[in-house]
Amino acid sequence: MNLSTIRAPRKANENKKRVGRGMGSGMGKTSTRGHKGQRSRSGARLMRGFEGGQMPLHRRLPKRGFTNIFKIEYALVNLSDLALLGESTITPEVLIKSGLVRKKAAPIKVLGDGELKTAVTVHAHKFSKSAQEKIVKAGGKVELLSGHLRRSGSAPSKSQAQ
Repeated sequence: MNLSTIRAPRKANENKKRVGRGMGSGMGKTSTRGHKGQRSRSGARLMRGFEGGQMPLHRRLPKRGFTNIFKIEYALVNLSDLALLGESTITPEVLIKSGLVRKKAAPIKVLGDGELKTAVTVHAHKFSKSAQEKIVKAGGKVELLSGHLRRSGSAPSKSQAQ
């Protein structure tokens, strides 16, 4: 292969389709839209998923399950992560500052994956049984935080409804 044998790729030099420019263009009269009907008219737009009056697929398929609007989503932290911090007292502010928890408003749950070698006081909204046992076994303390737990749904809590 050399410079004299190089050719442009197929269809690289074709002109753009010029619609509605007379009968000689091959796309005159109806401008490739066909005769009559909704898509032949100007300004005609169909909604997404429209199937010509047939029941659309998104309405034909069965709906299953439900979304619990009262679900509380916790920010999860493992004991192995807490051990790496090297702090004696671990609060939500410490976890947010270290980057282990991203959402400030999310309640924190400590899980028991990993081991603790030093005594640590941990302040969180919830603890798994194994995490609680491991913290106490290492000589640390478990401090439960109370307060408003923010729900992931949009329904009002009982205290707000009254």
